[in-house]
Order: sequence, then structure tokens, then C-alpha cells
Amino acid sequence: MSTDDERPEAPAVPRTRAEMRAAREAAERGAAEREAAAEDAAPIAPENDAVSAGSSSEERDAAGPAPRPLSEDGGADRDETPHAAHDSSGEPPTSAHGVSSRFARSTTEEKVTAPQDAPQSAAKPRPAAPAAPRDRRFLLAIGAVLGILVLIGAGLGAVSLTQGPRITEVQVDPKQAIESSGSRVILTANQSLAEIDASQITVEPAVPFTVDSSGRGVGIRFTVPLDDDTKYTVSVTGAQGAGGGPSADLTTSFRTPASEIFLLNRDAEGDDKIFRTGLSGEGVAVFAADRINDFRATSTRLVVSIEEDEGSKLLVMDRDGSNQRELELPGVGYVGAIQVSDRGGLVGYSYSDKELSDTEGRASVLVTQSLDGDDEPQITEVGGEEANIFVWQFVPDSAAVLFIDFDGALSLVDHSTDAGVQSLGLATTIQGISRGTYTAVVERLDGTVVELNLADGSEQPLAASDPDYGKAITISPFPGGTLRHVVARDANGVPSGQAIVKVDDEGTATPLVEVGPADSILQACASPSGQYAAVVIAPSVMDNPYDRMLLPLPQRLETHFLDLETGEEIVPLTGFDASWCQTAPQF
Repeated sequence: MSTDDERPEAPAVPRTRAEMRAAREAAERGAAEREAAAEDAAPIAPENDAVSAGSSSEERDAAGPAPRPLSEDGGADRDETPHAAHDSSGEPPTSAHGVSSRFARSTTEEKVTAPQDAPQSAAKPRPAAPAAPRDRRFLLAIGAVLGILVLIGAGLGAVSLTQGPRITEVQVDPKQAIESSGSRVILTANQSLAEIDASQITVEPAVPFTVDSSGRGVGIRFTVPLDDDTKYTVSVTGAQGAGGGPSADLTTSFRTPASEIFLLNRDAEGDDKIFRTGLSGEGVAVFAADRINDFRATSTRLVVSIEEDEGSKLLVMDRDGSNQRELELPGVGYVGAIQVSDRGGLVGYSYSDKELSDTEGRASVLVTQSLDGDDEPQITEVGGEEANIFVWQFVPDSAAVLFIDFDGALSLVDHSTDAGVQSLGLATTIQGISRGTYTAVVERLDGTVVELNLADGSEQPLAASDPDYGKAITISPFPGGTLRHVVARDANGVPSGQAIVKVDDEGTATPLVEVGPADSILQACASPSGQYAAVVIAPSVMDNPYDRMLLPLPQRLETHFLDLETGEEIVPLTGFDASWCQTAPQF
């Protein structure tokens, strides 16, 4: 046997795929490091240098990656890769790619030795993949969009600094504005504003208002209702940002809707009906019942009093007659003089028990309760005792009640506070209460008619009209004046005619409606803003019998609507109890 020194060199052994992949990755890492150190890459060794140089390109492709180099002692790592075995024919086996394994091995004479300073594999390094063109286009587009947004923001900021404040939002409820005082227009600016004074604001057409500004908002509160079907323009001049800078004018406009009125039409031969109508005269029935005594309307609801054999029933419903529900009464009895407080969410009425005697039962007590029916009926007390009320009225746009008891004491109770009953002296009747001013027109015991300030108790005589038509039997205040019902008499004191006279705040009187002795005027009231008047007339009173209701009235009644500015009649309609009026007519 030969010694180890005499042992011939073992033929090269093919490497496994894992070994070849590891060699390629090592070569790629080395190439990447060399490229980072210098711009010019080192010459790249050809692939598969272990394959015989005389082999064809097809053979090299079939041979696959180069075999692993020999170990330093001239032998191969036989533990990792066994020798290829011959089959029974004596030929070497074929590789998985169909190429004879002899092309993957080197003989002793064909042995190739890798240089000591070269990497173990001469595989061509794979350069880092450049960014795809589409990715570059996407990044450029994103950058362009961001740049445009920055430019737009900077431009808008510069515009706001050079042009001053601008309106970004307007809040207003035109429908509510024509039905009650206290409605508001709120302007919101694009920046916080310096304090706004009332002198900077104009409203066209002119209407009284108050101002409240804070931050970016400017609130304009109208102290009286607005006219219907009218375009209003609100302007704020010289509005300036809180931090200074240029000033600007803020202007907005809105249009109010046409008026909607409710009327009651009693029918001696069928159901009584409540109609909803406009000033065009085209109406639709929203509720019908056998005996409707009275009703009132709020901005969202109707309150209806119905007579039945066992007593009154009080219903609350939506303005279209839906969602009907019955309110609880203090007992079994009768209801009259219905009124509503839209702002306070209350209904009030006079109540009398059905079973009434000199010693038992309640007569003409004033009851208030929530329109939602979520509380018990409350009977008004004076000095800890239930008061018998002669006449009463809600103060418009509040939860306060002004009333006169059977002793002639005039009192005020505000249900929104705990102030209790406030005494305001003695009076014989309450003519009316003006919207938005908290001022009542009352007649004192000596017959003088005064304007009473309900806030501080001060009063002054009601000015006579010019020309003077004499003492009025009823007075209905409205924003800008009063409607006065006067009666003309002959030399013997017999009524010869009646008239409704409009008297403005300066005292100038203008007759609106006049009737002869055959007809009678039952009521006159103005629309919430004082734009229109509704006058109830009973024609031919001698041939117009009364009905048999708790509130007895002639069976035939007409309501005439007039324009208070021109005095012209708009339309006459059958019925009475116009929803503009605070109380029902009295005959």
C-alpha cells in the first residue's frame, strides 16, 4: 500500500446546490463592497470556470454552477458530497439535467486551482435594482400635489390677510321669524372678529334688533317678528379680524315664506272644522269635530277645546291634525279662554267644575300646563289661595301671565322664575300686550287707558289718535301701533256704526274697516309683525242667530284680511278665531 505522501490527488467532487448558492451570495457581497470603494469595478471572472474550457456553450449551460474548489490539502470534502456511483453498464450516471456527470468533474490532469487572493466563487455580482420608472413618476406626482397644496394654502392665507374677514356660514329660520319675535340671524366668519357694534349693522327693510358677537360669530336678534314673503338683507360694515388687518363688509340675504293662517268654521248642521289657509283664500281642513269651542296655534302645534255632554276635552296635535293626544284637566268641568305661550311651551285656560255650587267647586280658575302633557295642571294662586280670574293674557314670547281677579287686582306671574306673584295695582280690563316690548295696554278703575311697562311697573297714558275717534272699546297692539275698535253714536247715544282704526306710534289714525248698524265687528287683531290685520264681522246681526256653545257667537261670521300699509282688503274668508289673535272674539 502507498503511504499518504504517495497518495495521488483525489479528483474534484461536484458541489451541492446549497453550496453553490452560498458561493454566489458571497461573491455578490464582495462585488458590492468593491463597487462601493471604487467607481470602476474589478474585472469579473467568467462563470463556471470549473467547466472545461473546451466545452461548448450548450455544455456549459447544462453543467450549471461551478464546482466547489478543493481543500488546501489537495482533497475534497468527501463527507459532504459522496462520489457519483456508476450504474451496471459501467457508464457514469446522468445528472438531473440530463448531462453526463463527467462534465461536472475534473480529472487529475484537469484540476483547476483558485487563486489565493480571489473569492471562492467567480460568479458575476448582481447590481442593486434601480427604482422602477413608474415608482419615480408616482413620487414626483405626490411631490407636485403637495407643492400645489402648499402654494394654495399660502395664497389663501395671503388673500385673507389682504381682503379681511369673509362669511363662511349663515344660520336663520325664516318661517319662525314671521311667527314670533326673538328670531336670529347668525353670521360665521372665517376668522375671529373684533367686537361688533350695533352701529355697524343695517337691516333692510328696517326692523329693530340687538347684536351679540363673539369669536367668529355675529348674532343679530330681531326683537319683533318679520314680514312674510319679504327679502331681508343684513349687512355688517367694517368687520375686522381680532388681530387687526384690513376690514371688510359682511352681507347676507334671505326671504321669508308666505303667511299661513288657521280659521275655525262652525257648522250648525255638521262637524265644525279648523282650516289652514294662506292669504290667497285656498284652504284645507286639518281637524273636524262635532262641537269645537275654541282653538289656538303655535309654530308647531294646535290646541283645541271640544265640548261634550260630560264636559270639555282639551286636545293637542301637530299643525296638520296628526299625533292627537288629550291633556289632563284639573277635574270634570269646562274650559274657556284658551291661550298658548310658544316660547314657554305652555297652554293656559280658565276652568270651572261641572258640579258647582255656592259652597263647592272651582269657578274661573286660571290653569297652566305643559303642551307636552308631561306635568300636572297648575292652578294659579294669590296669597296661597286659588284665584278666580276675570280676564288674563300670556305676555307674548314669554312664560309670564298677566291677569285681573274678581277683586280687580292686576297681577303678573312669570312661570320661568320663582319670583311669585307681582302686584301691579287695580284695573278693569287688559286690552292687549305688545310683542317685543313687554308693554301692556290696560284700563284702570278710573277709566284711563295706560301703557304699563311690565318690567319695572312704570306707566304712561295711551296717546289719543289724530283725528280723535273717541274712546275705543277694544285696543290690540302690534309692532308700530294699535288697532282700535270704535263705535259711532247718534245724538241719542244709539250706535250708528262701527270702525277699526289703525293708529301708528306717532298717533296718526287711519280707518281700515267701517260697518253700518246692521253689522257688528267682533274682533280685530294684527299679524305678528303688524303687516296685516284680521277683522271678524258678523253680518246682518238681526238675522244671524247665536249658536249654543260655551262661547256663544253668531252662526255666520266672516274674517276680512287687510294690508295695514295700504289699507286695501286682501281677501274675506268664512270663519273666525284667526290664529294671529291671542284670544277668541267676544260678542
